Amino acid sequence: MLDWKETIQSTTIRLKELSTRTPDTLRGAALLGGAGAKTNHLGAKTRELIALAVAVTTRCDGCIAFHAAEAVKLGVSNEEMAEALGVAINLNAGAALVYSTHVLDAMETLKQA
Repeated sequence: MLDWKETIQSTTIRLKELSTRTPDTLRGAALLGGAGAKTNHLGAKTRELIALAVAVTTRCDGCIAFHAAEAVKLGVSNEEMAEALGVAINLNAGAALVYSTHVLDAMETLKQA
């Protein structure tokens, strides 16, 4: 398993370095990250649960580290987290299932060629 605190620290250092090279990119990413908080239709906990589920589906360890830390600060329960991860698991399985139809299509098309 990863050292999640170290992941946060090392990623933060590298992001600061990146921000000196392309500051508008980091400002844009920060603007996107804060957009939901301005409308607050879902609430911070829900946004973090979505972020964790998406982090799992995109396999982003840095995202997991930062959003897990924020979820802990917000008091996300183990049960809430587990339900969000269940959605991520379902989406990954569902995507594999749906994309399997592409294989069927490709095989059928290539056999006809």
